[in-house]
Amino acid sequence: MKKKLFIILLLLVIFVIPLKMMADDVILDPQKPNYEGELTKGTPVLEKGDLVAIIFRLIQYLLAFLGVVAIMVILYGGYTWMTAAGNDEKVGKAKKILIAGVIGMVIILLAYAIAGFVIARLQDFSAVKQ
Repeated sequence: MKKKLFIILLLLVIFVIPLKMMADDVILDPQKPNYEGELTKGTPVLEKGDLVAIIFRLIQYLLAFLGVVAIMVILYGGYTWMTAAGNDEKVGKAKKILIAGVIGMVIILLAYAIAGFVIARLQDFSAVKQ
């Protein structure tokens, strides 16, 4: 029963919550090219159908999925630590898992920042060419 509940919650976290967070899709609307929503401040404004926009959206989805995976690793590490019951070997394993999860999250956030910077420069470059 616990395994079934865990699988349902895992599927909910992986598929439903990221879609809800990405529901603010107005930034790619050509009718409002200067729109900046609260969650999209600083994100490059791109027109629909643009190759750069498609690539940026794919990168966003991939990094959002990886972010969910990193959070799941951190939660697993915390769960392992809480259930260690003072066993030094299990606590050491939990610390390693937590450190790996945090390092993964930092790498994902840096990858998002770098991708946003590169996409913004590509957008500026394509605007100069036209």
